[in-house]
Amino acid sequence: MHAVQLTRSSAAPYLNFRLLLLILSCFSFILFLSLSSANNNIFSTFTPLRNFLSNLSSPSSHPLLLNSSDTTSKSVSDSTQLRNGEKKKELLLRSRIAVCLVGGARKFELTGPSIVENVLNVYPNADLFLNSPLDRDSFKFSILKGIAPRIASIRIFKPTRLNETEFQRRVLTPRGSHNGIQGLLQYFNLVEGCLTLIKAFQIQNNFTYDWIVRTRVDGYWNAPLAPDNFLPNNHYLVPSGSRYGGCNDRLGIGNLNTSLIALSRLSLIPQLDAAGFRQINSETSFKAQLTTQGVKFLENRLPFCVVSKHRFKFPPKGLPVASMSSPGPLSGAYCRPCTPVCAGPCANDIMAILPIGFSRIDGEYGTVELCDAHGEWESSWENNFDRFAGEKLAELRKQVMESKFEKCVKDFDEMKKRTVNWDSPPAKQICGIASRRK
Repeated sequence: MHAVQLTRSSAAPYLNFRLLLLILSCFSFILFLSLSSANNNIFSTFTPLRNFLSNLSSPSSHPLLLNSSDTTSKSVSDSTQLRNGEKKKELLLRSRIAVCLVGGARKFELTGPSIVENVLNVYPNADLFLNSPLDRDSFKFSILKGIAPRIASIRIFKPTRLNETEFQRRVLTPRGSHNGIQGLLQYFNLVEGCLTLIKAFQIQNNFTYDWIVRTRVDGYWNAPLAPDNFLPNNHYLVPSGSRYGGCNDRLGIGNLNTSLIALSRLSLIPQLDAAGFRQINSETSFKAQLTTQGVKFLENRLPFCVVSKHRFKFPPKGLPVASMSSPGPLSGAYCRPCTPVCAGPCANDIMAILPIGFSRIDGEYGTVELCDAHGEWESSWENNFDRFAGEKLAELRKQVMESKFEKCVKDFDEMKKRTVNWDSPPAKQICGIASRRK
């Protein structure tokens, strides 16, 4: 058999065919690169091929990419909000803030440490003002000696009956107030007393406050006061829920200008009378004085409740009482350290039937747990409180309740030295007025 030999002429068609295949392959590869060249990194041009191969084995890769994108967007948004919050907090820490507490000491062994921890320690540049009537519980204020960062003014005064004028009787209603119109006037006088204390301190030290936080002595806080509650553009902040036909008046935060109006609870009653308001409660009066004076207000959910020993029917048809262990925020709703009897769907159903503009506690599902408040506090309330409040607050509760007369007097005397303005009876009188100390 003769071997077949390829000559130049006979091999030409074969070589041309191979050259054509090579050219086509190169052209296809270049086209592939051009279509996938959105990324400037040349190594990323293999991504379409890699994605194509991975898609064959993993049909869920596209949903994962979408979820990753959504997560990234949310993460960026959360990060931006966090940075904005940090900037606002830094600005607030450079501001002058007055925190004024009003009301009787009642359960201050429960509420006081929570206020210090979640308000005063959050803004250690804030000055504390206290305006409270003298009663058998006033000795509990001695706890402030060791825990309050800055004390500007302490006023504990002997309460006297206030005169009731005709225009006050026309404007205000005794309904819903435990002590009638006199109770409302006493409360309004306490609130407006904050202005008296703060103005005197400003004149004395030749400066003005940027912010005033006014809240109650009997408020229990279970989370810090957030920076976003300090509103710009002359807006005043009030808690949501528990409106009773007006504005929740158990806390207010604003700049000096808006606070001058919001805290003038007694002084503005004549103007409400002239505007035609008749037989209104505290919350409606508060809203009226803001709106008639042109103060814009906004509501927000706030992490505190008002500790109360009052009894209310259960199931509540008008006024609910929350457990202090509720996740919240409770926005100033009445509370007590009970074992909850109604939570989850039960509490949600009750909130749904309570009027929104009256006694309903604003909150999401699972944030409110209700007490059966038709009777006295349960015998194990101390254990309940110590469990949900934590070891630190439990220890402070025991400390103030177990202190002896001599220790109480010593603490008040030391607190007086730390306080710039002191307007209170002698320590021995404050500590001795409680029946258990006689």
